[in-house]
Amino acid sequence: MKNFFQKFYYGWFIVIIAGLGVFFSGPGQTYSNSQFIDEYIREFGWSRSQVSGLYSAATLVAGVIMIFVGRFIDRFGQRTMMVTVGSVFGIACLFNSIVSSMWMLAVGFFLVRLLGQGSMSLIPNTLVAQWFIKKRGIAFSIMTLGSFASAMSFPIINTWLISTWDWQFAWRFWGILLLFVFVPIALFGVRNKPEDIGLEPDGLSVSKGRNVTPVIGGAINEPEQNWTLSEAMKTRAFWAILVCVGIPAMVNTGITFHIISIFGTNELAPGIAAMVLSLMAVVGIPMSFVSGYITQKIRTNYLLVVIFIIEIVLLLLLLIVNNLAVAILFGTLWGVANGFERIGLNVIWPNYFGRRYIGSINGVGVTMGVVGSAFGPLPFGIGFDIFHSYTPVLLATLIFPIIGVFCSLIARKPDKAQLAH
Repeated sequence: MKNFFQKFYYGWFIVIIAGLGVFFSGPGQTYSNSQFIDEYIREFGWSRSQVSGLYSAATLVAGVIMIFVGRFIDRFGQRTMMVTVGSVFGIACLFNSIVSSMWMLAVGFFLVRLLGQGSMSLIPNTLVAQWFIKKRGIAFSIMTLGSFASAMSFPIINTWLISTWDWQFAWRFWGILLLFVFVPIALFGVRNKPEDIGLEPDGLSVSKGRNVTPVIGGAINEPEQNWTLSEAMKTRAFWAILVCVGIPAMVNTGITFHIISIFGTNELAPGIAAMVLSLMAVVGIPMSFVSGYITQKIRTNYLLVVIFIIEIVLLLLLLIVNNLAVAILFGTLWGVANGFERIGLNVIWPNYFGRRYIGSINGVGVTMGVVGSAFGPLPFGIGFDIFHSYTPVLLATLIFPIIGVFCSLIARKPDKAQLAH
């Protein structure tokens, strides 16, 4: 069996399972939940502000608790956590199919945001990081296909399920798939790290795994240093990366949430806004592969600088997006930034702080991302209500990617030897 694993490195099978896990985070993501909001309002008579308020509050609480999920990953391992979270997530989907009151909706939102958006994104990320070091960027690129596939398919499938049957059936559909498809695959397929089955990361021997590839800005394939969360928190890079995680989550969620309205103020139809969202996802797929390759050639924080420069351009484009050509340019650049972001912000944690405590460390990063996404739509909504225009909000928002550029530049890979002094 070991000879088979050496001929076909088992880590690539792990990447496929991780991608499937990211795909099945869908029921907890906004692009999936958005299909149910009007159904709740229509059936129960709740206001849009009530449902939106519950969703934001549930997201915030889930984001804070994600810190503990990361610690559980380090303690119990990815396999146990993936099976446990997948099982409870499936039950949570079934629970959402029977909500009939505001408190049940709040509990349902909390469960799917914690288990779906948070945990089912964090666990696959930490799992892939365990199996790859030198080829980590490429491995994450392949895993990210599950994320793009989820974003593109869930809205379409949910719309079909709801129109053909009802919203209750749609929730049950995903719950059953999680329990009877994903959980068994995770149970029988996942191994926490290559050392558990006598292998090395990347499928290479120790001597081969230490070959160093020339890298712009310094080698990233240096001997791995494993940091605890408390040690990482003492470095400037840790806090700078957290800022770099929170800013795109906040800005992108704000733009996505209000994109139809933003385009509408420039007399562009909702269909064009929908086209831009699809274009962003389509462009993001090949760009995630490009960024996976780039992370093996340049320091990851340089890639983050590029992301924030593109984000500045995107905000400026939103000020003048008044025709189809500019809208297509905006969607294309947004896809480029999104592809870079999904890889860069995932690989930087294990690249900088090692594999051993990646759950605890990346758990803090996921918390920052979830909290940022919860606050994203609010400034755009308040700003538009006050100024009846998105221009002041977009101009004010420029300060955040500018901060991101600065934080990316100072987020240099830390060294434990320097920390000791």
